[in-house]
Amino acid sequence: MSNADLLQGPIHDLHVELGASFAPFGGWEMPVSYAGTVAEHQAVRTAVGLFDVSHLGKATVRGPGAAEFVNATLTNDLGRIRPGKAQYTLCCTEDGGVIDDLIAYYVSDDEIFLVPNAANTATVVAEMQKVAPDGVTVTDEHRAYAVFAVQGPNSTEVLTALGLPTELEYMAYADAEWDGRPVRVCRTGYTGEHGYELLPRWDDAAPLFSALVREVRAAGGQVAGLGARDTLRTEMGYPLHGHELSPEITPVQARVGWAVGWKKPQFWGKTVLEQEKAAGPRRILLGLKALDRGVLRQGQQVLRGDQVVGETTSGTFSPSLKQGIALALLDTDAAIEPGAEVEVDVRGRRLRCEVVRPPFVEVKAK
Repeated sequence: MSNADLLQGPIHDLHVELGASFAPFGGWEMPVSYAGTVAEHQAVRTAVGLFDVSHLGKATVRGPGAAEFVNATLTNDLGRIRPGKAQYTLCCTEDGGVIDDLIAYYVSDDEIFLVPNAANTATVVAEMQKVAPDGVTVTDEHRAYAVFAVQGPNSTEVLTALGLPTELEYMAYADAEWDGRPVRVCRTGYTGEHGYELLPRWDDAAPLFSALVREVRAAGGQVAGLGARDTLRTEMGYPLHGHELSPEITPVQARVGWAVGWKKPQFWGKTVLEQEKAAGPRRILLGLKALDRGVLRQGQQVLRGDQVVGETTSGTFSPSLKQGIALALLDTDAAIEPGAEVEVDVRGRRLRCEVVRPPFVEVKAK
């Protein structure tokens, strides 16, 4: 895809004014960094960062029994939550692979709002439309709403300054107004820090983002891009579709079985996933900490002696730990446990790594 074919979010011109560098991601032209990835990462961990993630998809499932229908398709159990709460869940194929991971907002028994990943939105919507019962509609609203993430220990201060609600349980949301415009505020994020995600209407995005920039800077924070978003989520061990989750990587292998309602009577992929869970997966996701200097990246072989025992799915330099880290799918037959030492083939050089169970740093989101 050429740059001319890339989609742009509702506030692209503001990112240009802020000095962003850009790169393609999921079919969109995304701001990668402003002041530098490490500085933006540290701002989130110590103060507050502001992300524009409006490339994320949005879809509404509406009609009599919408929640019941969604619950019969996606993995997690909507019966565990109530209106005003959101839930991490997965859309799987019947053979257990992951079409996408997404957030489901429980609006009412007759309305569920979904936030899938950018590149997978159309597929998720199409798969649900195929089997939606009479009276239930599944509508792609990708460009109806923007999404901003305010993440870090000072995030509450930023929202309070704008008169937005902050007294929310983790994964709870509230529909509010800012400057007379509607905005949905959810206490969630992708960084492991205390934070919020804001969903204004697409056409209302620019004034809200400008106000957020002002308050984030006043709170000692920075605008942050895709680079910091990736280093932050990797430190948490959070999966990224296309890396730790895919049509070839199941929730059981990715260690996100906690997002599967195993006791539900029905969801896509249930039979195969139950069989895999009972038998044990052939590979499992674990973390690697570099013991030598070197850069860990996706797609590198993991070795124990002369035996290939897995492959990295994500890798980066951790600004918090000041060392290389990676997520990797390791063969369960190799019986590699946390604390073991393995090597990663980094362009022909063997890099020693310790196997760990993510997260790499403390989770403060909840």
